[in-house]
Amino acid sequence: MSEAPSTAPACYRHPSRETLLRCSRCDRPICTSCMNDAVVGHHCPECVKEGRRSQRPARTAFGGSRAGQLGYVTTSIIVINSLVMIVSAILGGPRAIVGGGTWNLFGSSTPLTEWGAVLGYAWYDEAIHGVAAGEWYRLFTAMFVHYGVVHLLLNMMLVAQVGRYLEVQLGPLRFAALYLLAGLGGNVAAYVFQPGNQMSAGASTATFGLIIAVIVVNRRLVRDSGPMMSTLIMNVIFTFTVPGISIAGHLGGLVTGGLATAALVYPKLPHRSVKQLVGCAVLLVMILVAAWMRTSALLN
Repeated sequence: MSEAPSTAPACYRHPSRETLLRCSRCDRPICTSCMNDAVVGHHCPECVKEGRRSQRPARTAFGGSRAGQLGYVTTSIIVINSLVMIVSAILGGPRAIVGGGTWNLFGSSTPLTEWGAVLGYAWYDEAIHGVAAGEWYRLFTAMFVHYGVVHLLLNMMLVAQVGRYLEVQLGPLRFAALYLLAGLGGNVAAYVFQPGNQMSAGASTATFGLIIAVIVVNRRLVRDSGPMMSTLIMNVIFTFTVPGISIAGHLGGLVTGGLATAALVYPKLPHRSVKQLVGCAVLLVMILVAAWMRTSALLN
């Protein structure tokens, strides 16, 4: 006597395998190799892929990407500043590393610092140089140029200390925007309030913005900021007591960093990202207007 033909369906991906299992979402027959456990029943591979595409990526409390946990922006900032210091040392020789400046700890000026530091309007190298002379790039490059290794280490230690925390909380894009706005704001403050022939450079403008950013973020998250307040006070005292430091640059970075952080952490849903973008854009316009007004004053 012949056996009755099987009526069990075959797996839609493996036609040679009979199965009594079905995807609880699309009702396709699936074998044990294809099934994926779900909250209710099992899902086929296609439904799993579709679910992943439609699932919104995890975000931080302020709408940033969780990719900030990897610390790519913080690491990139440190690497870029270090590479620029190496180039500066190659161009400037041993004294570019240490042996000049305050307490004989900081490096001397180099062709790279002279090219990239904040400078208002001055005559050297048989030509007029400075932001007012059309070298607007200085307002950006100055946050990556340092006078010696000690100067670099002090700033990069702060970046390493607080950068990872802020990048995790804000996400990489928002953290990068904060760093660049604080650095730019501090450099513009140095441009506006310092004598036109005085140079200044360093990531301190940005790092001061990061210090106040931690305080603003922790206040928004209702967390303790006591240790960071101590760090801020120490750095402010350092700013006002050590000769040769750009007071305007540090305070400008502090104020700009605080405003940029507030623009990133206080907007709420809906349209939070748009509100954050508008807030940062308004701050950027204010910074650029201040630079334009200073340029007009120097040229008139």
